[in-house]
Amino acid sequence: MVSNQAPNPARVIPLRPPAVRPANTRRPAAPREPLWRDLVGDVLRRERLAQERTLKHVADAARISMPYLSEIERGRKEASSEVLAAAAQALGLGLADLLSLAQGELLRLTSRTAAPSRRTSTSRIDGLCLAA
Repeated sequence: MVSNQAPNPARVIPLRPPAVRPANTRRPAAPREPLWRDLVGDVLRRERLAQERTLKHVADAARISMPYLSEIERGRKEASSEVLAAAAQALGLGLADLLSLAQGELLRLTSRTAAPSRRTSTSRIDGLCLAA
């Protein structure tokens, strides 16, 4: 005969007690700094599209492969200064122009998310230094 009662559920005994987190001990996540390769790639892509040029045309002019230029534009590859200079020149820019535009993008992005710092509001960043 079949019983109408539900079977007894199995009792599960954990091997380890569940971890208990103290309340309010989690640190808020710091805003992530943008990566330089993402900034440079965005600038290259924006300049190329503004000139209405294809990826192939710019890659050919810069003498780099089209897939590699695509990966640089998407921030997937960290390009050497020679490759960046060639890509910039193919777009009619100097390397300094490219880096200056990327610096402006960095300042724009970080000024929106930056917490107040010890610097006064009148301080400015006038230069850019890259080290390899």
